[in-house]
Amino acid sequence: MSPPLPEREYPPALGTYGDVVNLPPLHDAVLVSDGGLATELEARGHDLSDDLWSARLLLDAPEEIVAVHTAFLRAGAQIATTATYQASFDGFASRGIDRPTARMLLRRGVELARSARDAVGRGWVAASVGPYGAALANGEEYQGRYGLTVAQLRDWHRERLEIIADAGPDLLAVETIPDVDEAEAVTALLRDVGLPAWLSYTIAGDATRAGQPLADAFAVAADSPEVVAVGVNCCAPEDVLPAVSIAAEVTGKPVVVYPNSGEVWDGPRRVWTGSSSWQPGLVPQWVAAGARIIGGCCRVRPSDIARIADDVG
Repeated sequence: MSPPLPEREYPPALGTYGDVVNLPPLHDAVLVSDGGLATELEARGHDLSDDLWSARLLLDAPEEIVAVHTAFLRAGAQIATTATYQASFDGFASRGIDRPTARMLLRRGVELARSARDAVGRGWVAASVGPYGAALANGEEYQGRYGLTVAQLRDWHRERLEIIADAGPDLLAVETIPDVDEAEAVTALLRDVGLPAWLSYTIAGDATRAGQPLADAFAVAADSPEVVAVGVNCCAPEDVLPAVSIAAEVTGKPVVVYPNSGEVWDGPRRVWTGSSSWQPGLVPQWVAAGARIIGGCCRVRPSDIARIADDVG
């Protein structure tokens, strides 16, 4: 059993970090997260062209989600990230799914990851909280600047976030956030849900997808005790190292990184192009710069996670 984090002051609703989740001290340990859940589901023969993406299988094939979580955990991942990234009330409604059923499916995402974790006998469950743009299912999470205010974004995220948190994950993965406004909206909500979280931006070069400087983006979480790690995901591997250094410098928090393989998605043709740009030695560089949770996103498979686990040692 890993030792709990040392006690840390939180708002009364949260208690102490050690009371909430038995993660090891992130400043000292390096944890391995999982890889591309949707990538592996597609490799198992599932067509995810539906607007719900992998969230469709919460309804249609939940056992397949468990199988993929299990594959990543057995490959060396210590964190299973739930299939709730693209799950939203709007998205479910577009498929004729009513709100009570949508609430059940949001909870199911956490339950499936927990089931895989318990079967393997180790690890933690990070509940994925994807951006507003993911629910639009048109790639807007790679644009940001939706035309919504921070208050509107906060209202959109609130119920979904509360349900996912109430389902009992160990922590929240607020991920693929393209825009400082959305980060501000979700960070404000975290004060009420009673769980630690990481906040991860999707970036292009040295800026968020919406074009904001990374120093400004990470500063949103610098004074948030609920956000226990900050970082980047769903980006090119070569963009990671500079972002790790900025995140660590601006916030003083442990850094989470889980980039794509380096292949590029061709939207009109709906195919991946190019080849992986993962290079030997990247993971040790990220660790040296301050990364403490390391995994992969799109096109990163269990065999890749096994190599990351070997690099972390």
